[in-house]
Amino acid sequence: MVLRSIIAVLVCGFSVSAMAQMSPVGVWQTIDDKDGTVKSEIRIVETAGVVSGKIDKILDAKAKQDDKCVECADERKDQPILGMEIMRGLKKTDGKDVWEGGTILDPKNGKVYKATVTPIEGGKKLQMRGYIGFFYRTQTWNRVN
Repeated sequence: MVLRSIIAVLVCGFSVSAMAQMSPVGVWQTIDDKDGTVKSEIRIVETAGVVSGKIDKILDAKAKQDDKCVECADERKDQPILGMEIMRGLKKTDGKDVWEGGTILDPKNGKVYKATVTPIEGGKKLQMRGYIGFFYRTQTWNRVN
């Protein structure tokens, strides 16, 4: 009886751990979809079921730590890129490990895209897809442990 209880607790613990990894919440290294270089670290958080993300670190050797978003058109215009909220308003789709309905900002060009994020490879990677109309751009980000 005790052995069965221990096994049940362990199985539940592994299941919860696996499910927790299938979430975009955490710290992610952004990988440039054009040249494969690591550009930044994004911290994604969830508040009341809504996911957002800020730039925690700038890792791009070509970028300056004090760069500002000169191309942004909203309240982020001329604000520091480091610490900037670039992901907003994503919510989990019912029955799927997909978060959508929000936006993502590319601070280099100031463009705001509709966004969809999907944890892949057991939550070790995050597929980030930004849309403008029928056009989209996809990046795969790596989870930082």
